Amino acid sequence: MDRRNFLKVVGATGAFIAVNPSTIQNELFANTGAMFRAYERVQLLDGAGAPIKISQLKKEMNYVFNYPHVSTPAILLNLDESTAKDVKLTSETGEEYVWESGIGKDRTVVAYSAICSHQLAHPTPDDSFLQYVQKDKPTMAFERSGVIVCSSHLSSFDAREGAKRLSGPAIDPLASVVIEVGEDDTLWAVGVLGSDRFHDYFKTFKPELKKFYGGKRKGKKLVKISAKTVPLTEYTKEIIQY
Repeated sequence: MDRRNFLKVVGATGAFIAVNPSTIQNELFANTGAMFRAYERVQLLDGAGAPIKISQLKKEMNYVFNYPHVSTPAILLNLDESTAKDVKLTSETGEEYVWESGIGKDRTVVAYSAICSHQLAHPTPDDSFLQYVQKDKPTMAFERSGVIVCSSHLSSFDAREGAKRLSGPAIDPLASVVIEVGEDDTLWAVGVLGSDRFHDYFKTFKPELKKFYGGKRKGKKLVKISAKTVPLTEYTKEIIQY
């Protein structure tokens, strides 16, 4: 059985077209403006350099890896319940696309860009304002927990439904990082779906890119071969969550 997750975009007739992300080498646009971009196929490894397997992921733990650029953080989650299927999402500029589901036998594993779609708050080695809030922890951003929260301006996003916006000043969903599961249960990042905000991120955080990555040019380099994936508590010194 093919265990890759597929994307669905809106075609000219209004029908959904299944697309295997591994076969795409650059940007894919549907007639509506929906966008998927394939990047390097990168294996997720733990802090010791061993392949991460889907069965090893702890429930509701924030894992962070940088992808597709060496400076752009993403969050990997193994939720405690199955994700929705075929979630229709719309960007701030009216682009439509469909987030199919999480991966794994129970569709619980998801990955999203950890750059907030509002004002680009994100995890850094110093601190993090953006993370998934477990169901047993309260948040001021939304009426329930079990959501991704940006504590910078209290936007929240639904981790079970393609990171669609739930509350706060953000309008766009978070961009999704498309993940494949290998036959040996290893995890591979292959692309990004949605409005990724990378261009604005590189323009806005030049001092940060110099501090942590040696400059904008080095920070923009694409990740190749593998991406170190660690719990958020190991990625950053301080987690700010309201």
